[in-house]
Amino acid sequence: MNVWIAIGVTVLGCYAVKLAGLLVPAGALERPAVKRLAALLPVALLAALTAQQTFADGQTLVLDARAAGLAAAAVTLMLRAPFLLVVGAAVVVTAGVRAMGAG
Repeated sequence: MNVWIAIGVTVLGCYAVKLAGLLVPAGALERPAVKRLAALLPVALLAALTAQQTFADGQTLVLDARAAGLAAAAVTLMLRAPFLLVVGAAVVVTAGVRAMGAG
């Protein structure tokens, strides 16, 4: 029963956030600071999610094969490689490090 309560609270919370977004006056959304924040916030959230998924395991900080894969992806991005090659390099490096037993 507790699961259904949590689902109901989540549904109500999501609806309240959606409604709050719709009630914001259009003039408030046209300010330069709000536009700048709206452009940068998704990038910051994605970077934080990537860092958390790469360097955390529960409550501990880890440095394993995922970090090597992220480094390989960063290098291929700096070389302006196509996205598919970036993902491929990250996969190959991560798998290679794990196969060597280091991750």
